Amino acid sequence: MFSQPMLFLILLLVIGLIAKNSSLIIAVAFLLIMKVFGVDSKFFAILQSKGINWGVIVITIAVLAPIASGDIGFKDLSGAFKSPYAWIALLSGISVALLAKGGVSLLAADPHITTALVLGTIIAVSVFKGIAVGPLIGAGIAYMAMKVFDLFK
Repeated sequence: MFSQPMLFLILLLVIGLIAKNSSLIIAVAFLLIMKVFGVDSKFFAILQSKGINWGVIVITIAVLAPIASGDIGFKDLSGAFKSPYAWIALLSGISVALLAKGGVSLLAADPHITTALVLGTIIAVSVFKGIAVGPLIGAGIAYMAMKVFDLFK
């Protein structure tokens, strides 16, 4: 009755409940419901291939919402570049996007790395109250670290 994936998801649900992490609880509950109703074989492949892109779209919408609502305008944009923190944020945004690009390359080339990244994300979300946007950036950081490691082999 309970397959290994079901037991793993139930364990993650328990971890989410103990850690009181609603993101993890909702995500695991969603996946469990899909498995229970038998629609997992149809939708999991789609989620695996498109889910990251959908998540990035949702996050981008959330980031752009203040512009759409008028809370942030051109005056704010031009004023922001007068601050050294804004320049740090700009460079950080560029760095993260480039790291994510490397992460996509790594995940495509070495899918087994995904297991370690997912485990790291689960630990960060459940234990440290992190946010589960880490796998792609984590893959990018891993990609960069592997390239540096290769230089010193």
